[in-house]
Amino acid sequence: MSVKIRLQRFGRKGRPIYHIVVADARAPRDGRYIARLGSYNPNTNPATIDLSVDDSVQWIRNGAQPTDTCRAILSYKGVMMKKHLQDGVAKGAFSAEEAESKFGLWLQSKEERIDAKKSGLKAAGDERRKARMAAESKLNQERAAALIAKKSALAAELEAAARAAAAEAAGEDADATSAQQDVETAVMDVHEPAADVTEDHEPEAVATEDHEPEADATEDHEPAADATEDHEPVADATEDHEPVASESTPDQSAEQATGEASVEADPA
Repeated sequence: MSVKIRLQRFGRKGRPIYHIVVADARAPRDGRYIARLGSYNPNTNPATIDLSVDDSVQWIRNGAQPTDTCRAILSYKGVMMKKHLQDGVAKGAFSAEEAESKFGLWLQSKEERIDAKKSGLKAAGDERRKARMAAESKLNQERAAALIAKKSALAAELEAAARAAAAEAAGEDADATSAQQDVETAVMDVHEPAADVTEDHEPEAVATEDHEPEADATEDHEPAADATEDHEPVADATEDHEPVASESTPDQSAEQATGEASVEADPA
């Protein structure tokens, strides 16, 4: 029967891990196996490999055939290098101590390369993280500047809107005041004709007062009294004729008084 060193899959979908096993070539991939040599986790960088080097060398020397992936893993861990050194010891090219010394130097150089790779990956990761942080910081600054500009523009718009609203309110107040004044003017215009009409009736009172001239006319007759007074010379003349009046009879004196009264009444 042929024996193979191959991978046996475990883990969840998208994140597999593998066991390195020695199994019959006719067995299913995830079926029965003869021996387990180690594990392989490709989800890390570099990949995590846990392998028994001596057991792997023994199975290879016994004729087990690794798959291509397992051969790469075994070479990475030095299994193929150690088998080559053991073959040299078997041929007498060098001793077992020299073989172990050479294998130790190889492992040391291999570990140094692995450590260098890990350091490089870490440094690259740090650089990427710093670059990402710088980019995020720059983006945050740009966003903050844009937000400040937006707030400033919004504040300017609000201030302009407030000014426009204040101006509009002032205009409405002015319009309302003007409209109120117009209404008051219209009301005054409506009421003023009535007052004019009322005042137009005043001429009646004036007309009534116009009748005063009658009294004036009555007073105009005062000259009649003056006229009467103008006749005083007549009276004086009468007084001058007092001797004649004294000679007249009482009846003549009464007629003379009646005549004077008639003269005063005629002008009225």
